[in-house]
Amino acid sequence: MKDMREKFDLSLIIPCYNEGSIFKQSVKKVFSVLEQTDFSYEVIFVEDKSQDRTRTVLKQMVKNNPRRNLTAIYHEKNYGRGKAVTDGILLAKGRVVGFIDIDLEIPPDYIPRFVNAVLKDFDVAVAHRVYDFSLRGLARWISSKSYVRLRKWFLGTNLEDTEAGYKFFKRKKILPVLKETQAQGWFWDTEIMIRASLRGLKIIEIPTVFIRNLEKQSTVRLLPDSIDYLIKLFQFRQKMKDKQ
Repeated sequence: MKDMREKFDLSLIIPCYNEGSIFKQSVKKVFSVLEQTDFSYEVIFVEDKSQDRTRTVLKQMVKNNPRRNLTAIYHEKNYGRGKAVTDGILLAKGRVVGFIDIDLEIPPDYIPRFVNAVLKDFDVAVAHRVYDFSLRGLARWISSKSYVRLRKWFLGTNLEDTEAGYKFFKRKKILPVLKETQAQGWFWDTEIMIRASLRGLKIIEIPTVFIRNLEKQSTVRLLPDSIDYLIKLFQFRQKMKDKQ
């Protein structure tokens, strides 16, 4: 029986936090890709209480594009990416729900491939980032690779890249997983992927180029966020053990 809520092939969620300087240019590139597909789609922006002019720019863009299927959610508190994506998914009306990072360090050109993978054969499609190596990004690269090893060791998963901000899901299949997922910040990515894997969802990791935008100020704080990740990994492992 067809789900009457599913009005689109794709619901694309774009979390936004302090993206005022790149917002218009990035959204233009995303629209350019979407307009070349045959998908019916909606775009859901989730503005996570930015400290710059992101909210103002977003409101103006939605107002100036009344013919597009655009929706904006405005948080009155900064929750983090997990909460932003969750709110977008709960509002979505697409057969496929997905999100990408607006800095486009993974280009939007991959969107059709990810959507097709979920529409045809898979429940989840996630990016496996192939880094464009640079000395300036060396610390982040080491941190990322170390986290992968620790995650595999702590949680016993073979998934290579649970943290990429480029994930697409079959809406019906991910909603029960979403109900169980508790993290609201960056750890949300790890938690939802591990829970999806444990539920037996069919997952594909698609290699994508990852080009660090060195001009953009990252919201990631390398040392404190790494420590926070380790704590959350340990806590999550304990939760999984307690359920066994």
